[in-house]
Amino acid sequence: MISMKEIAERCGVSVATVSKALNGKADISKATRDKILRKAEELGYMLNASARALKTNRTYSIGVLFIDSMAAGLAHEYFSEILESFKRTAEESGYDITFISHTISGRPSTYLKHCEYRNFDGAAVISANFADPEIQEVIQSELPVVTIDYISDRCPSVVSDNARGLQELVKYAYSMGHRKIAFIHGELTDVTKDRLMGFYRACRESGIEPDPAWIRQGRYHDMEVCAQRTAELLALENRPTCIIFPDDYSYLGSMKVLRDANIRVPDDISAMGYDGIRLARITGLTTYRQDTEQLGRAACRRLLEKIENPEAMNAQTVVMGHLIPGETVRNIKDVSGE
Repeated sequence: MISMKEIAERCGVSVATVSKALNGKADISKATRDKILRKAEELGYMLNASARALKTNRTYSIGVLFIDSMAAGLAHEYFSEILESFKRTAEESGYDITFISHTISGRPSTYLKHCEYRNFDGAAVISANFADPEIQEVIQSELPVVTIDYISDRCPSVVSDNARGLQELVKYAYSMGHRKIAFIHGELTDVTKDRLMGFYRACRESGIEPDPAWIRQGRYHDMEVCAQRTAELLALENRPTCIIFPDDYSYLGSMKVLRDANIRVPDDISAMGYDGIRLARITGLTTYRQDTEQLGRAACRRLLEKIENPEAMNAQTVVMGHLIPGETVRNIKDVSGE
């Protein structure tokens, strides 16, 4: 391992001078500092953040906005997998990540001011209420930003194929003989709008006319609300034969409602989730798996490209997922006579 003493000997200066150069101290000449930094890089010495910032005019630090309305935090498997992939990709490129806070030194602040205080090279908005003016302030700023599942002309975005995901689920249910397909969707975000578009498009292409009573608004990652919507669907006289849930976690919360009503899945009613979290795959839930690894990696790469070239086009990257057939959708073709 290269030491400061070796760098000092090669440059003909003292170890103290090398230390000052590597730590960005101002009491040495620019020529001496540049000479030491060049030699340190040539020898493979690991520069600290201050020295690297001085040399490149960057901090090699990225801010991450992750705001979970359900307060699940990193226990939210879908987002935690995206974050892990994003973090790993950033670190491979020499960057550190820090969560963007609403405070500075314990005092209330804005997200943008925190980014400026930390001097981030860029920011990723991974989970947030995009209608929040403070979130928009970050997106509309001069700071390089990337968003996930939100499209803006101000920054590059990475989105999952939400419309196609619902199309795949509906078509799979249709292939298994289902015509009465219910959809409990999440809050009316851009993601939900795309999923609703995919749902209705697949129904139209399959010749299905869904009963409006089968379309219910729940809440993402909320067991209680989705359990209530499930109970409402079960109480209908014209009950659906298959229910698509907003996410896998919500289905797991509705299982008690189904058990209490003595309804067996898939014998009495079929069910499908969304996201493809590990617990869903273990329990055999038919679901649509989002590629969280690729979502995180693509978001980080788009952000690094924007940091390198602020004038680059704000392109949209679509990440494809895939359907995972499980054990929760019954084939009712014979029952329906088809």
